[in-house]
Amino acid sequence: MEESATKWNADFMLQSDTLWSKTAQKTKSARECGALKSIETEYHIIEQDDISFVVRTLGNIARKEQARKQQKQQENKTGKRIDPFLPYEPDLFVGDISQTHICLLNKFNVVDNHLLIVTRAFREQTDLLNLQDFNALWFCMQEIDGLAFFNGGKAAGASQRHKHLQLIPLPFLADVVHLPLEKAIAKIDFKNSLGTLASFSFRHAIASLDLSPHDSPTKAAQIMLKQYYNLLNQVGLDIGSQANKQPGAYNFLATRDWMLVVPRSQESYQNISINSLGFAGSLFVRDRASLKLLKELTPLKLLSNVAFT
Repeated sequence: MEESATKWNADFMLQSDTLWSKTAQKTKSARECGALKSIETEYHIIEQDDISFVVRTLGNIARKEQARKQQKQQENKTGKRIDPFLPYEPDLFVGDISQTHICLLNKFNVVDNHLLIVTRAFREQTDLLNLQDFNALWFCMQEIDGLAFFNGGKAAGASQRHKHLQLIPLPFLADVVHLPLEKAIAKIDFKNSLGTLASFSFRHAIASLDLSPHDSPTKAAQIMLKQYYNLLNQVGLDIGSQANKQPGAYNFLATRDWMLVVPRSQESYQNISINSLGFAGSLFVRDRASLKLLKELTPLKLLSNVAFT
């Protein structure tokens, strides 16, 4: 018998069916007050091996880089680490998810309503994901049909040390691309719920999720955690007795239907930085010269150079 919504909602601080409206309202107010520093882009579609890569050219990435530079300078000056999530900016606060997690807007967003699912207390971004993380994540994914991701370490594209998952709503581009990997995933022959993408020649693993919209976050989190460990093991990231610390950098992606893990060898190639979204078919370049380079290199070749073959 499924747990009743009344029972499991008691574990959460955010009222059900309110996350999307709260996100939209906060996005509007944060933009009006200047707290949200949206990065303007133009996009191009590159089709390769059943994947519709969405390549965005970042228009004003300079201010995000300047903010990182100022943070680093202040840390060097004071000798103290600056944590943008502790305390967080009130103008970016969407809501309390649970006793362990809060929800914030991504300050430097490319996609509207880009959410951060942040641990309430400081935890390292290189800590393994745990039951509480998946509990908070599934609560949000029940409310918003989106793509979740986690950059496990600096080499995987993480820019902040404070542990946080991210969630962007689908579709990627309205009336253009729902999810770049859709066609490639549809061709996977899953065995015992695990498989690989024919388009990816580098080390990775994908797991199907047999979840119901009516599953409680607790039940869903247990299933997701088990599959997460299965994926880490499948790609050679043996956690062994480390219990909490990740054995190597990796990218993690998830929708309501599947989860994907890709171990990382380096953060960038040819000055093109890659985070988890790259393996979902979403890439970012600084300018037209980088776009030209990417087209010549091809997206899949770029990804293979920051992963393990």
